Amino acid sequence: MSKHHVIVVGGGYAGVMAANRLTKREDIAITLVNPRDQFVERIRLHQLVGGTSEAVVAYTDVLNPRVRLVVDTVASIDAVARTVALGSGQEMSYDYLVYAVGSAGTSRVPGTADHAFGISTYEEATRLKATLETTPADAPVVVVGGGPTGIEVSSELAEAGRNVALICGDRLGPWLHEKGRADAERALRRLGVGIIEGVRVAAVLDGRVRLDNGRELPSSVTIWTAGFAAPDLARASGLTTDELGRLVTDETLTSVDDDRIVATGDASAPSGLAYRMSCQAANQLGPLAAETVLTRLAGSKPKPVSIGFVGECISIGRGLGLVNFAHRDDSAVGARLRGMPAAKVKEIVCRSTVWVLGMEARRPGSAFVVKDRSRAARVQAAAATPLVREPSR
Repeated sequence: MSKHHVIVVGGGYAGVMAANRLTKREDIAITLVNPRDQFVERIRLHQLVGGTSEAVVAYTDVLNPRVRLVVDTVASIDAVARTVALGSGQEMSYDYLVYAVGSAGTSRVPGTADHAFGISTYEEATRLKATLETTPADAPVVVVGGGPTGIEVSSELAEAGRNVALICGDRLGPWLHEKGRADAERALRRLGVGIIEGVRVAAVLDGRVRLDNGRELPSSVTIWTAGFAAPDLARASGLTTDELGRLVTDETLTSVDDDRIVATGDASAPSGLAYRMSCQAANQLGPLAAETVLTRLAGSKPKPVSIGFVGECISIGRGLGLVNFAHRDDSAVGARLRGMPAAKVKEIVCRSTVWVLGMEARRPGSAFVVKDRSRAARVQAAAATPLVREPSR
């Protein structure tokens, strides 16, 4: 009897977890399509820039050997024919498709594409690292975005002796509890990071950044961390997406257009109420997307998914950190760790994230999720006042 073929598009945290979980059944052939032949530890890319980590792991360490890795890109998805066209020109058919393309930095600010560096992909981080290596140590560096990525890369560079200014928009760490925000600010200033709040970037120019109040800051290297979106693959393939390009799904992570397509990780928007883009969500959503596929293959109806959060771990240089705990619905609370203990916890989290991928590869079904029992009520409330969307097909 021929095997069911499942294609997983994207080999990040969610995609690897989904592919590994699918190996629970012997009658499934799994193909993982990814543009790189190594797994990228995205939560360490700021360390790659700072020279303290390579931020990559061999797929043999995190992927079940039954999963076939195809190093390529997916150019388009034909949901009617159930095929994908690869960037190399090859075409592959599928019975089910797991959409796990992740996210990347985005900006509509003039000059960003020409004069700013991203840090959301391995290639971007590598280019930034190479540029910094040829830039004088005392040259001004401007980091745009006061979220976790902005905090981590600015502190990493400041600790290395760089002259760093961090432009935060309205405020530093908008997700953080006010107590955690104060802790992060103190730690950043201790490292010498100049924090600029209450302004936004109006334009990125050659050698400088223009703020919306008219002020201009000198910048030999501008690093953009403000804003993320999913790749345009789903929208370009005629599937319904939200404003950030995430595939719109129901609560089982199934596409609203086709029950043979299941989305996960940063690229999924269940009920239009997407989870925060993070490896914390991806590592939970990945196996749940696979369970939706497995349940349908078993002839049953999949159940709504539910994941919860425990907080936000942020490294502040190599010796400091902040762990701001949260309710399961991802709302921050005042409880937190800071300083050196938080830095040690962050390192444990980074290592355990890869360890969990490997454990799921060796023992599919071993990964667990943190349940958020309150999500159903939020989904029901949102359904009472649905968003108006123009379907893309």
